[in-house]
Amino acid sequence: MSLPPMPEALARRSTLHLPQGDWATVLDCLCAHFPAISREVWLDRMARGRVLDAEQQPVGAEHAYKVGLRIHYFREVPSEIVVPFVESILYADEHLVVADKPHFLPVTPSGGYVEQTLLARLVRRLGNPQLVPIHRIDRLTAGLVLFSANPASRDAYQALFRDRQIDKSYEAIAPALSDVDFPLLRHTRLGPAEPFFRMQEVAGTPNSETRIEVREVQGGLCRYGLYPVTGKKHQLRVHLAALGAGICNDPFYPQLIAASDAPDDYAKPLKLLAQELSFVDPLSGELRQFKSQLTLDW
Repeated sequence: MSLPPMPEALARRSTLHLPQGDWATVLDCLCAHFPAISREVWLDRMARGRVLDAEQQPVGAEHAYKVGLRIHYFREVPSEIVVPFVESILYADEHLVVADKPHFLPVTPSGGYVEQTLLARLVRRLGNPQLVPIHRIDRLTAGLVLFSANPASRDAYQALFRDRQIDKSYEAIAPALSDVDFPLLRHTRLGPAEPFFRMQEVAGTPNSETRIEVREVQGGLCRYGLYPVTGKKHQLRVHLAALGAGICNDPFYPQLIAASDAPDDYAKPLKLLAQELSFVDPLSGELRQFKSQLTLDW
């Protein structure tokens, strides 16, 4: 399925307050601040109106530098890899959008992904540059993601996650653990690991909590139900790996077997799915329940 060109949306825009320096022009400052981007590239962006000032007016090559000046620019990634899977919109109204994210698609722009993100695709499909994700899931994880569609009601929905007023359930396929009694509560402290993009359990006061149950067993594998109380980075992946049941096709846990920027193997998706979300709508008072239409095969 091909996707139409993306409009100039907030999903792609970044902002820089010009730092202290002795540059003559904004162009000179940008070239010094972003040494990996050539002067020719900045000139091309300026010529196409892709560098703007605080009033959304184009900034040209001779625009005078001023410390603290707010500059907006649009990120561009040459030859961005196309993620060959399509998201689904499960629900949309004036306040809330619920999407089913496929494996391998990031939620927001990062690294080499700008247009190939769930946010950018939804902005393009719905024509709403006000969309903001209320929470996030890993790029390698599939399943439900909620978006705020209206700045006026955004904080009310964000508070659901901030105040833990939303129930989340995930599903994972991982090795069976015959010597562990389920259901169980994994309640540990997570901290940074090496390399920088990994996490690990460390000593100290617990800051993460997941309830884990077995839903189905097939051979040496289990289909686990995961119910996170907290939402730490890679929490579910680390908790299962620490028990001795690293999720199938996980390149980071329990051992690092691929770099963070290694090419994706689309035949081996991470067997982790953000499956269900339920909460009382802060505006209507209604119980909202959403379930992913995606499934994990053995």
